[in-house]
Amino acid sequence: MDLTFKLIALAIYFLAMLGIGFYAFRKTKGGDEYILGGRQLHPFTAALSAGASDMSGWLLMGLPGALYMSGLVEAWLAVGLTVGAALNWILVAPRLRQYTQIADDSLTVPSFFGNRLFDRTRALRIVAGLVILVFFTFYVSSGMVSGGVFFQSFFGGPYLVGMLLVAGVTVLYTLFGGFLGATYTDVVQGVIMLISLIVVPIVAMFSVGGPVEMFDSVRQVNADFASMTSGATAVGVISSLAWGLGYFGQPHIIVRFMALRSSRDAKYGATFGVGWMILCVLGAIFTALAGLAYFQQNGDALLTDKTNGESVFLDLAQIMFHPLLAGILLAAVLAAIMSTMSSQLVVTSSALIEDIVGAFNRSIGPSAKLWGGRAGVLTISVIAALLALDPSSSILDLVSFAWAGFGSAFGPVVLLCLFWRRFTMPGALAGMIVGAVVAFWWGGVFTAEAPDVAWNLFGGDHLYELLPGFVLNLLVAIVVSLLTPAPPARAREQFDEMVASLKTGTIAQKPADEAPEAAPSV
Repeated sequence: MDLTFKLIALAIYFLAMLGIGFYAFRKTKGGDEYILGGRQLHPFTAALSAGASDMSGWLLMGLPGALYMSGLVEAWLAVGLTVGAALNWILVAPRLRQYTQIADDSLTVPSFFGNRLFDRTRALRIVAGLVILVFFTFYVSSGMVSGGVFFQSFFGGPYLVGMLLVAGVTVLYTLFGGFLGATYTDVVQGVIMLISLIVVPIVAMFSVGGPVEMFDSVRQVNADFASMTSGATAVGVISSLAWGLGYFGQPHIIVRFMALRSSRDAKYGATFGVGWMILCVLGAIFTALAGLAYFQQNGDALLTDKTNGESVFLDLAQIMFHPLLAGILLAAVLAAIMSTMSSQLVVTSSALIEDIVGAFNRSIGPSAKLWGGRAGVLTISVIAALLALDPSSSILDLVSFAWAGFGSAFGPVVLLCLFWRRFTMPGALAGMIVGAVVAFWWGGVFTAEAPDVAWNLFGGDHLYELLPGFVLNLLVAIVVSLLTPAPPARAREQFDEMVASLKTGTIAQKPADEAPEAAPSV
C-alpha cells in the first residue's frame, strides 16, 4: 500500500510537468522563443529557474548528507555557492542581459562571445559550442543515471525502467516546450524543493522534542557539529569557497539572465534567487540536525546510507509523513534532477543549432530553427540515454569536475567581455582553451598520477581545479589581449552602448543599415 501511494504521488508530479510543458509548447511560436523565450522572463521566474537548474540533487541529498556526517565544517561549500550566486546576479546579470541584445541579439553564450568580440573566423563560437555540446551531453546522461538509481532505491523498480521514465518525461516537456518549458517547470520544481526543505526538518525537529532537545541530541552525537573550523584546512576552505567562481561560466544558469525583460529586473532577480538559496541551505542544515537527533533518539531506526548520509532527507520524509505526502516530498529529489537536465538539454540543443550549425553561416529560418532545436534535444537525449544504460558508467566521474570545466573555460571570458573594453578575440580563445585544459588536467589526470608531488605545497590537500583553471584563464586572456591589436571601433562602441543602457534599462533601436556587419564566411 505504501508503494502505491508513492507511485500515485509520482504520477501526479509527472503529469503536472507534462502539462506545463504542453502549456509552454502553445506559447512557443519560433526558434528565438524556443531558445530564449523571447526575452520576456519575469525576475521571479528567472530566479527560481536559475536556482532549481543549478542545485540538482546536491541540495537535497549531498549537502544534508555531508553535514550529517561531518557537521558545519562542510558548509563552506554552501557559503561559496551562495556568495557566488549573489555576485553572479549583481555583476553579470544586468550587463549580460543588455549586451547580448546589443551584440547582434545573441541567443546563446557562444554566439555572444563571437558577436561581442567580432570573431570573423568563428573559431571562438565553434570551440565554445563544442565545449557545451560535449560536457552537457555527459552531464545530462549522469542526470538520467541519477534518476534511475533513485527510482530503483526508493520505489523498488528496475533501474532501466526508472531511468527511461525520468528521462522520457524530462525530454518530452523540454522537446516541445523548449526554454519556456524548462523554465516554467523549473519554477514549480524550485517551489517543491523549498517547501520540502522547510517542512521535513520542522516536522522532524518537533518529533524529537523541539529545538532544545534536538541540539542536545546533536551534541551527544557530534560535539563539534557547530564548528566550521574543526577538521578544516586552509586549502580545503579555499577550495570550497572557490566553487562560487564557477557561477560566472555556467551556460544553463547565465542564459536566464539573457532572457530577462531588461537589466533592471536583475536586482529583483537577485533578491528572489539569493533568498531562495539561503532558505534552502538553512533547510539542508536543519535536515542534518533533525536527522542526527532523530536517529540518536531512535536506535531502532536505521539510516539507509550509512556511508555518506545522503539518504537523511529521504529517510526522514518517509518516516514522518503519510506515504502519499512522502511521495510528493520525495518528488523534490526528482525535481532537482529533472530541472537541471531540462536546462542542460535546452542549452546543448541551442549550442548545436545556433552555434555549431549557425557558425557556418547557414541561413536558418524561425520555423527551421524551432524544429532544429527540437531535433537537437531528441538527438542529444538519445545519446545521453545510451550512455546511461549502465548505472555504473564512468561518465559519472565527469560530473565532479564539469562545474570546474565550465567555470574555468567560460567564467573569466564572460567577466572580461562584460567589464573590459580592450578585450580581444585572440585573448578570449587562448584563455578559454587554457582554462578548460588546466581544469581537466589538474582535476582529472595530474592529481591521479602524481598526488604526492602535486600537493606537497598544499600540505597534501587537493586544491579544487576550478581555482587554478580560472586564474590562468584570466591571466592568459588579459596578456594575449594586450599583445594583440585593439578590438574594432564598433566593438568599443557597443561596449559603451551597453554601459549607457544600464542607466535606463532600455536599448535604443537603430536603423537596419547601422546594424553590425556579419562576418564573412570562411
